[in-house]
Amino acid sequence: MEFKYFDIQGVVEILPRVFGDARGAFFESFSAQKMQDAGIHGQWVQDNQSRSDRGVVRGLHFQKPPFTQAKLVRVAQGRALDVVVDIRRNSPTYGQHVMVELDAERFNMLYVPEGFAHGFTALEDNTLFLYKCTNYYAPQAEGGLLWNDPALGINWGVQNATISAKDQVLPTLANFDSPF
Repeated sequence: MEFKYFDIQGVVEILPRVFGDARGAFFESFSAQKMQDAGIHGQWVQDNQSRSDRGVVRGLHFQKPPFTQAKLVRVAQGRALDVVVDIRRNSPTYGQHVMVELDAERFNMLYVPEGFAHGFTALEDNTLFLYKCTNYYAPQAEGGLLWNDPALGINWGVQNATISAKDQVLPTLANFDSPF
């Protein structure tokens, strides 16, 4: 596995070593030891999966303390533009984001630490998005930021995004009181 670090501390892209031949491909999608050696810590307790068509935007979401979650995300089918926003109040990169294209053909993954809002847009129909989480889903702890807040400057790469009603009314960064 190769690990790519960003200017925003804590976010890591993971590029697994892929073994391919005439039968297809094989790769190691998780190794607790390799993750720990790369500075990725967490006790993984829940896996989630979503399916989205091209132009669907999901996010930007997080869970508030004491139900915070780190996530290890990847695409099993299709492609997605994955976005994480630093919402750690005292961070020098507060309000900044990292974008990574996750691609089922590349098998790449992204580690999203606690203290970040997370979202993605599907770049292809039938994109299967996998989430490995360090805490269980807690609906009472849901939080988020408005996906198209101009202050965040995120180019989602879609013209007519499909957004849930819940995600359309999330606060902007200016009206957000971070719990982190």
